[in-house]
Amino acid sequence: MSVIDDLTTELARLPGIGRKTAQRLTYHLLRQPAAQSRRLAEALVALIERVRPCTRCHNLTEMPLCALCTDPRRDGTLVCVVEEASDIASIERAGEFRGRYHVLGGRLSPLDGVGPDDLAIASLLARIGTEGIAEVLLATNPSLEGEATALYVQRQLAPHPVRVTRIARGLPVGGDLEYADGVTIAQAIAARREM
Repeated sequence: MSVIDDLTTELARLPGIGRKTAQRLTYHLLRQPAAQSRRLAEALVALIERVRPCTRCHNLTEMPLCALCTDPRRDGTLVCVVEEASDIASIERAGEFRGRYHVLGGRLSPLDGVGPDDLAIASLLARIGTEGIAEVLLATNPSLEGEATALYVQRQLAPHPVRVTRIARGLPVGGDLEYADGVTIAQAIAARREM
């Protein structure tokens, strides 16, 4: 296998990139000045070496605590639970949520072998007891797995003195937060409901 085939194969593993697109990207990189391709390679290496989960919320960061966890202007009594760190960017784009976050690192999916122990639920429960959290907003995706995850987390939170809310169904069923527009996310947060 050639170096061109190797890179094409690796690029094709990215979500939304098929074999033809991967091949076009590979040849595009070959046409660019070597310095530009090196910057891309260096950025990928830096990403792998320096980005880690926040020790509190599991958002991605280069520091032990992410910028959202250390921002004193954020409401520490309100925590929004999301499936993936990329969901945080979608919610932040809406500009309506001023609390903190907790990233589960996925969603319950027995068919894919993802169970409760694979998600950061225990650390969420630990935060409830130590951070004075009054409300947990469950913002998992409105898919079958997302709903199952929200119900499971809600049941785990039941013994704790915390209000549990769910984002409204302004998001399409089967859609992901990552692809929703800011207005839709803002309306879903504003119309959250008790679980």
